[in-house]
Amino acid sequence: MVGLGRAARVSAGALVLSLLPAAACAQTPEANGADTAWILTATALVLFMTMPGLALFYAGLVQKKNVLSVMMQCVGIAALASILWLVCGYSLAFSGDGAWIGDFAKSFFPAALRDSVSGTLPEPVFFIFQMTFAVITPALIVGAYVERIKFSAVLWFSGAWLLIVYAPVAHWVWGGGWLAQQGTLDFAGGLVVHATAGASALLLAHMLGKRDGFPGDLHPPHNPGMTMIGAAMLWVGWYGFNGGSAVAANAQAGMAILVTHTAACAAAITWSAIEWLRFGKPSMIGAVTGLIAGLATITPASGFVGPIGGLVLGVAGGAVCFYAVQLVKKSWKIDDSLDVFAVHGVGGILGTLLLAVFVSPSLGGIGSDLTMGAQLGAQVLGVGLTVIWSLVATFVLALAIKKTNGLRVREEDLSEGLDLSLHGERAHPD
Repeated sequence: MVGLGRAARVSAGALVLSLLPAAACAQTPEANGADTAWILTATALVLFMTMPGLALFYAGLVQKKNVLSVMMQCVGIAALASILWLVCGYSLAFSGDGAWIGDFAKSFFPAALRDSVSGTLPEPVFFIFQMTFAVITPALIVGAYVERIKFSAVLWFSGAWLLIVYAPVAHWVWGGGWLAQQGTLDFAGGLVVHATAGASALLLAHMLGKRDGFPGDLHPPHNPGMTMIGAAMLWVGWYGFNGGSAVAANAQAGMAILVTHTAACAAAITWSAIEWLRFGKPSMIGAVTGLIAGLATITPASGFVGPIGGLVLGVAGGAVCFYAVQLVKKSWKIDDSLDVFAVHGVGGILGTLLLAVFVSPSLGGIGSDLTMGAQLGAQVLGVGLTVIWSLVATFVLALAIKKTNGLRVREEDLSEGLDLSLHGERAHPD
């Protein structure tokens, strides 16, 4: 009788539910607590990459009279990019169903989005996680123009570049735009972050002009130890950068972190080995530069490949980026001062292409809906479109700023140092 009564109650409940409107029975998407906690942590890690990681990494490589100027550029970009992301950057990247650009529906993050869910995350969490990517990407370009650019030009260029280059490319790849529709894969930013920043850095450095003494008579880095500390912060932060791009606390996030670490180590060893063979000594600057090259190379593939892919991409990134530095500075004679294109641009592009091979399950990857040849074609398409758009937009922006505000500081400012001439402070008082 007890069992019969329970069955009757279940049947009655089912009957009541069957009479309710379908909309009332539909489940409202809910945020997952574990995913939310992980992405909040990853958000802090990615911001940590710029402030203070990238700022210290770059500042250690310049002359002591220009240290604060580099840090100030990172601070200024972080603040400006965050506000622009709120105003319209996020909306342009992640709203609407256009193939090429989003719309303004999410500008100023309207109150209606406060309780909305993006995947398994509260949308405010997804918003601020993506904001940290929007912060670090234009900040990467700082390395191309240190020690000779106006601070006002940095702000004008970085703000416009974020909206004209970064937001559209993010929409193409991550916002459901045209490249995503073609099957182009980019897990954490080989195209969206590294290819855009690298290509733009190369052209901007060329248009800005060389530092005094380039290429043979430049001052050595004033504080390699500071650079090592910054690189270590970037390495740790990259766990959030790549692992967080799974936008969930799951096995894919764990594997992304595993291959990220593997690639970084392999690239550092590879770069140091090449230096040891060519110059007789492995340098600390070389080791950490190789480390960053490996991290950039694995970024687009990190959630798609396995440990074999991480190892091979790390070795490839260390070797290819090492020779790219020589090509840019010695053959092309372009003063991309801290090797943004050779390390980030070349690394990101290389990883974007190689993931078409190492995504294969036979090599430990997760597999693709496309054949290897078709996937490689989609990756080449993504690289070509991203690089061309970045170069065209950068040329127009740099030319416009050069004609109006000006790009390069005065010669007397170069002599005095940008810390004092532009900001009225010294990092190292005499």
